[in-house]
Amino acid sequence: YYAVSDYAAVNPEFGSLNDFKALVKQAHEMGMKVILDWVANHTAWDHVWVKKHPDWYLKNEKGEIHSYRYDNGTEVEDWSDVVGLDYAQPAVWKAMTEAMTHWVKTTDIDGYRCDVAMNVPTEFWNDARAALDAIKPVFMLAEAEQKDHHLKAFDMSYSWELMGTMNAVAKGEKSLYAI
Repeated sequence: YYAVSDYAAVNPEFGSLNDFKALVKQAHEMGMKVILDWVANHTAWDHVWVKKHPDWYLKNEKGEIHSYRYDNGTEVEDWSDVVGLDYAQPAVWKAMTEAMTHWVKTTDIDGYRCDVAMNVPTEFWNDARAALDAIKPVFMLAEAEQKDHHLKAFDMSYSWELMGTMNAVAKGEKSLYAI
């Protein structure tokens, strides 16, 4: 589900666009908010951008698009089902922002949980947040450890590092002061 093949479509496994609009409307009527899980770092190999805009993707030393390699700090993982977007390309910023604003405008969602947000430039997130808030105030949640994300782009983060520390405290492996 992190191999996005179309940023503007609903996975048919979950219904239609009209089904999603109805879900958001009903959630709002019940006083709830709806955020989407957003993957801005990479796309699926079958995303239309791979063929239409190959210059938007990271390349290996031979100039070839390759599967995304994620350094989790302990090891380098090969995410073979996805290819990394190249945020050095201004057109990527524009297309990604348009995709994100599409969902706010079309379905009235309330924000995003942004997958591996730390692997996308903070400046992109700052710009995207401004574009989204120009439509309506949104909530932005980052999967990241970066403090600078909170200056403009994100309202909240969840931290794998903090989770690990809290688990170690709960197991008695670290003191409460580690938090």
